[in-house]
Order: sequence, then structure tokens, then C-alpha cells
Amino acid sequence: GDVTKRMSLPMDIRLPPEFLKKLQMESEMESESNSSPCKPLSRMSRRASLSDIGFGKLETYVKLGKLGEGTYATVFKGRSKLTENLVALKEIRLEHEEGAPCTAIREVSLLKNLKHANIVTLHDIIHTERSLTLVFEYLDSDLKQYLDNCGNLMSMNNVKIFMFQLLRGLSYCHKRKILHRDLKPQNLLINDKGELKLADFGLARAKSVPTKTYSNEVVTLWYRPPEVLLGTTEYSTPIDMWGVGCILFEMATGRPMFPGSTVKEELHLVFRLLGTPTEESWPGISNNDEFRSYMFPQYRPQQLINHGLIIFLLFQYDTRARNSAEASLRHPYFLSLGEDIHSLADSKRHTHTHNALYPQITNHTTGIPTYDSKRHTHTMLYIHKSQIIQQGSPHMTVRDTHTQCFISTNHKSYNRDPHI
Repeated sequence: GDVTKRMSLPMDIRLPPEFLKKLQMESEMESESNSSPCKPLSRMSRRASLSDIGFGKLETYVKLGKLGEGTYATVFKGRSKLTENLVALKEIRLEHEEGAPCTAIREVSLLKNLKHANIVTLHDIIHTERSLTLVFEYLDSDLKQYLDNCGNLMSMNNVKIFMFQLLRGLSYCHKRKILHRDLKPQNLLINDKGELKLADFGLARAKSVPTKTYSNEVVTLWYRPPEVLLGTTEYSTPIDMWGVGCILFEMATGRPMFPGSTVKEELHLVFRLLGTPTEESWPGISNNDEFRSYMFPQYRPQQLINHGLIIFLLFQYDTRARNSAEASLRHPYFLSLGEDIHSLADSKRHTHTHNALYPQITNHTTGIPTYDSKRHTHTMLYIHKSQIIQQGSPHMTVRDTHTQCFISTNHKSYNRDPHI
């Protein structure tokens, strides 16, 4: 009761006019993206929208150390005095006029309405004269660190489990007409239970995709679809799905799929592997001035060995043919996880009574997986109440824990899955 009261914004709290103006702009942008006429926020509706945003005081949180820093934002590891839980404090400086407040408020306005087990939770917001602090749940790793820690060698079962969680979070967003627009391993956070969560929604619903984030990180081109690289402004859910395909490939092979450093190099890497687009594979491409100006050779598509079926559907040049998140969740690739995974609850509040996906997580200090030494078996997929794969399953064996982070099921080919 008391905690709930302290976490909500009283109706009579007045935030600075410039802060409200940014919220007003975000509301208008949201209306435009949904093709509905823009209506100014009334005083009552503005206050009502603010009352939905959690509100607290800086004194509630103890800073434990710096996790990262950029031009506009600094991220700290912290602890809540109310709950004793670890949190991530994203402190955004408001003295910078360009970029920071707008992207920060966009992230706030989106995340406060996104409640899903595979999306990072925004617990609280603290607004002072100089800064806006977003208080997130703390997750100790991200997919990039996770790949680095296991020497870029993941078991195919873990790839599948992380992929399913990524698609679940993304499907939830897409059903609500929200695009992430900056999917990459660094923005997929992972906790010690093996839960994967989408984070960093700062670019979602932006008018254009900038070259730098408000943390001053260069926005990588590696996961951007060719239509964005060639200047499209007609954003829709397929732009995220291209990034999903790139992330799947990276998890399965341990290397980025298209590591280009410039737009031209990025497109060249894509076309060299998937073939130079034609009117047949990408209707309208011959009218794209940027595409014509590059004068790419006519590459033939290469076969994606071991990654044919599901990845092929994600790497369609024609966005209308590109697989959606919801359709991907139903792909035969995930059949081995069992039917129960499709009845998982969205909300984290119900995870103790419903099934949940848990891959085998590595010990990040040693790079060696933790497992029950008496049984000498890993829990690759642990599902509450009805376990799809039981602990101690005879189908799972420990491989060389000194050279590989994870074990795999007893397939003849460690990296082969007929549905990838």
C-alpha cells in the first residue's frame, strides 16, 4: 500500500513546462504514426497521463557503481531502499536541448505501457531540474556479453530459447503498433535465470533513425534492413524482423552476419550473400535512386547452410513477404520446445504459476556452465510445473566444459537444426 502510493505521481504535481511540451510532442507523434488526427492534450488528460507514470525521489535509490556513460546519459547500478532489489538507473541530463529529452521521454511514454515478461520493466521515474532518471529492473548481462563469455559458441537449444523469448517480446510490441527500431545483441538483456528482455526503446517511433543515440553510441548498421539503409521513411514491423534474422545468425554461428562500417559496405555484404535485389525479389527497387547510384554487381544468392528455412523468411527484401514475429513463433523451428510454450502468460506477475523458459546460463566469471555435479546434467529448458525437458534427462550430456559454455542434445551435428 505505502510503496504503491510512493511510486505514483500525485495529481497536483506540476512538472516544468518544457517537460510537458515534450510529452505533448510525443503524443502528437504517436497520433501521426497511427494515422489519426492530432489533438492537443487537455489539462485533465495531461495530468491523467502523468499520473500513470511512476514517480519517486532520488533518495530512494543507492548508487552502487557506474555501468556506462555517454554525452547525454549515464547508467548506474543501484539498489532500491524500498524493496532492496537491484535496479539500473538511467540518468539523462536535461541541459542538452537536442536529442536527449525527446528520446528519453519517448522511451518513458512507451515503456510505462509495456508490461511483458520479455520487455525490461520501467519501475520508476525521477525528475529534477537537471536530470530525468529512469529506474529499470536490473539485469546483469546482455546478449553480446553472453556470446563473448561463451567464446561465441552457444548450444542450438539455447539459441532456440533466446530466439523464442525475443520473438515473444517483439510480437507483444508489434501488436500494439510499436516498433523497436534498434534491435542488436546489446539491447537484449539477460538475467541469471536466462530470461531475455528487450531494452532501450529510445528510437522507437522516432521520425528517423539517427546515427547516434542519446548515450552518444554510434548506431550500428549491422542489424538494419536494406530498405532503411536505402532511405525509406515508411516504417512498419518488418524492419524489426530483419534484425531478428541477423541476431539469430549471430547466436547460431558466433559471428555477426553483416558487419559493415558504412551504408555502402553494409549493403554490399547483404547483396553478396543474399543476391542483388531485382524487381522480382524487391518490387520497385529499380526506381530507388540511392540503389541505382551504388551500381552494385549482380550477385547471385548464396545458400544459407544450416540456416535455411526460418532465416530465409526473415531475409526477404520485399517487406510484405518478410515473416512477422507472431508467424515466426509458430514456425516448426520451435516444435521441439513443446506446445506449452505458446500458453505462457505475458505478465511477469504470473510467472510463478505459469510456465517459463529458462535456458542453461553460464557462470559469467568462469565461462563454465553451472550444473548439478551429482547428476552431471544441465537444465537446458526448465519449465515450471510441467517440465518440457526434465532435469537429468538422458538426452542431455555434458560436453567439454572447458572449451564450450553450453551442452547440446545428442545430435549428430552439434550446430545443425533442420528448421533454422
